[in-house]
Amino acid sequence: MSWWSDDADDDEPEFDESAVRVRPNRKGNRPRTKTRPEHSDALTGRVLGVDRGRYTVLLDENTPDERQVTSARASELRKKAVVTGDRVDIVGDTTGAEGSLSRIVRIQPRVTLLRRSADDTDAVERVIVANADQMLIVVAAANPEPRIRLVDRYLVAAYDAGITPILCITKTDLADPAEFLANFAGLEFQVFTSRSDEMPLEAISSALVGHDTVFVGHSGVGKSTLVNALVPDAKRAVGVVNTVTGRGRHTSSSTVSLRLETEAGRGWVIDTPGVRSFGLGHINTDNILKAFTDLATVAEACPRGCSHLPDAPDCAIMEAVAAGSLGDTGPARLDSLQRLLATFAPSNRTVSTER
Repeated sequence: MSWWSDDADDDEPEFDESAVRVRPNRKGNRPRTKTRPEHSDALTGRVLGVDRGRYTVLLDENTPDERQVTSARASELRKKAVVTGDRVDIVGDTTGAEGSLSRIVRIQPRVTLLRRSADDTDAVERVIVANADQMLIVVAAANPEPRIRLVDRYLVAAYDAGITPILCITKTDLADPAEFLANFAGLEFQVFTSRSDEMPLEAISSALVGHDTVFVGHSGVGKSTLVNALVPDAKRAVGVVNTVTGRGRHTSSSTVSLRLETEAGRGWVIDTPGVRSFGLGHINTDNILKAFTDLATVAEACPRGCSHLPDAPDCAIMEAVAAGSLGDTGPARLDSLQRLLATFAPSNRTVSTER
């Protein structure tokens, strides 16, 4: 025993932490560990729609147990967008009972991703739909007037995403679409024409069976009318065209997947809100030429690194147009291509860093 010890010390604890001050966690919602559950019991489903932070997910598709459940996004996915068409893994209450809520814990790898930006100088992308393999571009022959440049942009976005485009011209009873279609004579995609009093529903639905098809189009072209005819239970709002401005009114406010039922089989119609612009700020410029398959073939003879712009030397496309070998539509097709390429020229482009 040393001179400073005392028998009474034997009754005291070796350490006393009662006075230790623990600093509170300012971010109390942060996980205490980076090791997250594997969720091996999660079920995989299809996202049919999104509404104010709640996701409608279809489970056990095409089975007797098929059902829709309402899900929320797990905290670990708070920085990842979940969009219509996504295949997701969910846990929790997956019964689909009224008032039940499950949780999305994973997003399966996406096969395709259709995106657009606010404008051509905005590099921040807006995801429209995931996993679509077809795009039905709906354009009116008149009222509102068809916009060639907008269709070109849809085609660029489709080819960039690896999606097969289809064109549907509505309201052909109001105007002959031949002049408009001549602008796309060199492109290889299926075209449907539809009258206000007679729509080729059987032919269109046949092309949609077995596919996930996203419908896009300018406001007022009759896209929602076509969707309602193909999917009677859709009940998508239908608007009218302003007689003064000639513009359509936005009616569909959200993207939603609707099941197509036909005698030949099933498919998915993905209806999107009508737009008046379609920015391509996110597009890889190397993919723009793919939307113009007739010109892309000729471009193989261009010098390496050819920009195909008006000041490009020895451009095979411009030489072919000047020689008349691309027909009467050649100049218009070249002009459309050059307008898009000029938009993405380095001197005309500003990259946005906003999130």
